[in-house]
Amino acid sequence: MKKSTEKKPTKSVKPAGKPKKKINSRTKGKVGELEFAQFLKDRGIIARRGQQFKGGSDSPDVVGLPGFHIEVKRTESGNPYNWMHQACTDANPSHVPIVAHRKNNKNWVIILDARDFINMVQEVQNVRAAENA
Repeated sequence: MKKSTEKKPTKSVKPAGKPKKKINSRTKGKVGELEFAQFLKDRGIIARRGQQFKGGSDSPDVVGLPGFHIEVKRTESGNPYNWMHQACTDANPSHVPIVAHRKNNKNWVIILDARDFINMVQEVQNVRAAENA
């Protein structure tokens, strides 16, 4: 019986240095909320992290866009429908619920109900029509 001459795969070696510290979900959520608030500030929108300790209805993750309830998700995976359900459940009925989501090394994206999107488009079209009249 011959011995195999194939090389066995080597185990990956972790780089020397500080071990990665695991971030708990609450801390990660806070970091994401602060990051999105800064994203808005960098574009001229006065925004800040919401009052998470307040709890209850209409406690958005970030405040600064009147008429919107902002839920922030800074995660690599998840269910956008569950996120939207949370935003809808927590939002004041007069506010448009949106989810701001970002994965590592990706841009922020906004998730909202298509009906709210159509309403926003129609409002912009009405404003433009009035300006051109």
